[in-house]
Amino acid sequence: MATGAPPTLRQRRLGVELRKLRERAGSSSTAAAAQIGVQQARMSMIEAGRYAVSAERVRALAHCYACDDPEYVEALAALTGGRTRGWWDAYRELLPASLVEVAEFEHEARALRVAVLVTMPGLVQTLEHARASYRQNVPALRPDEIEHRVSFRVKRQSVLHGDPPLPYTAIIHEAALRMGIGGPEVVREQLRHLIAVGEHGNVSVLVIPFERAEFPASGQPISYAEGAVPSLDTVLLDSDHGCEVLDAAAQLERYRSVLDRMQDCALSAARSRDFIHRIAKSL
Repeated sequence: MATGAPPTLRQRRLGVELRKLRERAGSSSTAAAAQIGVQQARMSMIEAGRYAVSAERVRALAHCYACDDPEYVEALAALTGGRTRGWWDAYRELLPASLVEVAEFEHEARALRVAVLVTMPGLVQTLEHARASYRQNVPALRPDEIEHRVSFRVKRQSVLHGDPPLPYTAIIHEAALRMGIGGPEVVREQLRHLIAVGEHGNVSVLVIPFERAEFPASGQPISYAEGAVPSLDTVLLDSDHGCEVLDAAAQLERYRSVLDRMQDCALSAARSRDFIHRIAKSL
């Protein structure tokens, strides 16, 4: 059925993948609609993520498109089910849509790898660090807006403690560790928290020190979410203008390579922990 609410990331991704399958098969949307007994307008809405489609219909479309990858087809079928509300939906009237979608992005991931140069990854921020960060926002946020964003950021961190907890790798440049956001005490607390989080079995905190100059620097934070199959992986690029979601095969390959190279430049988890501890002691 159609929905008046904007399509979720899951719904949009399913529509994108169905369109890719159709185009690879050389079929028009009119022909595809006829094959499953719907009107062309409805087919367009399905591919836009604006009309719920059943798992059975997804399998039927994959068969019409001669898709011979059963694992991929079943992964697509698992994306069906219409609009499933998550805790983040309560924030849709309070926060920008692109910010709310970050929580859905993290919730849908099978594993998550992030890389940052001058900011602290949201999933490992302390409450006071998050609050101090939002106080630097341009344009300035009202106190209530800051608290909504802090609350949202803290709730996002539940994915690291779920059942099962999300496998999470944070690649953090030394510059981010030395940023004085909130003052020395807030920074010390943040660094101690980072060490503690890194002790969790599902979390790896890896530091790139200043001395490791040969790495593919990216000025914007990169988040790479693994899907049920590699072709359903997703990249999220964060910027002052909002988040950009990438899912084309060439884009996924590029950012996998970038993150691999950054990870190769980072210290081991044990050496990273010692490195962070030394910085905390020096403050």
